[in-house]
Amino acid sequence: MFVIVGYVVAFGCIFGGYIIAGGNIMVILKALPLEMLIICGGALGAFLVNNQMGVVKATFGAIPKLLKPSHYNKARYMELLALLYDILQKARKDGLMSIEKDVEAPHESQIFKKYPAVGSDHHVVEFITDYLRMMVSGNLNSHEIESLMDSEIETHHHEAHMPVGAMTRLAGALPAFGIVAAVLGVIKTMGSVGQPPAVLGGMIGSALVGTFLGIFLAYAVAEPLAGLMEQRNDEHAKEFQCIKTTLLASMQGYNPTTAIEFGRKVLYSADRPSFSELEGHVKGKK
Repeated sequence: MFVIVGYVVAFGCIFGGYIIAGGNIMVILKALPLEMLIICGGALGAFLVNNQMGVVKATFGAIPKLLKPSHYNKARYMELLALLYDILQKARKDGLMSIEKDVEAPHESQIFKKYPAVGSDHHVVEFITDYLRMMVSGNLNSHEIESLMDSEIETHHHEAHMPVGAMTRLAGALPAFGIVAAVLGVIKTMGSVGQPPAVLGGMIGSALVGTFLGIFLAYAVAEPLAGLMEQRNDEHAKEFQCIKTTLLASMQGYNPTTAIEFGRKVLYSADRPSFSELEGHVKGKK
């Protein structure tokens, strides 16, 4: 929602200010199709050359999600911590082997079904079950698991950052493609030097639209999307860090209530539930 609002404000203020200042919007609209073809076509071609197909697909797949509100909020984190509490409580009460079926078949587990917002996220479920499986096996200590968790989170963050880097590079290239469009327009104008001044002025104005569009698309469209994409990735990584901290606290002997308090503390302050909120939610889910 805020993405759409932001674009409405940006487009409205820029083009509205131009019209209020006495600018002829028809000059821009007339040149727009051809300039967009040159700039966007050139940028898309360079984007495909500059990125592997996996990054291209990830980038185009991530953009539509940015138009929706982030689901990383207080309610989701309370669900996540309540899920971890139930699993750890069951393991503490009935032994680690009691959660083996939940770990091996989470889609059939009543605990995971109890929390659909988190249980339907296969990345989160896989992360949780992989390390619970290691805890059940008992072959690794907390330091080894912590190191492995850090490596996996780092790898995940690196993979998620690839589309961000691709969008950032695209934003950096768009002004240059705007200049390319403008230069082509100037070349066209120079080939028509015998035309009346009014005609030449219109051609030069159309050429300059290319420079404007390149800069506009870079700093009002592409770069803001890259920045938002990076923030969403950081939120996703924070969820993994919360899981990591909670599971490690349990491995070190803390009871489930204390373990989820460890996990709660690593969350961003804007999305972190209070101790009483989390306690009430966990008790309400029993």
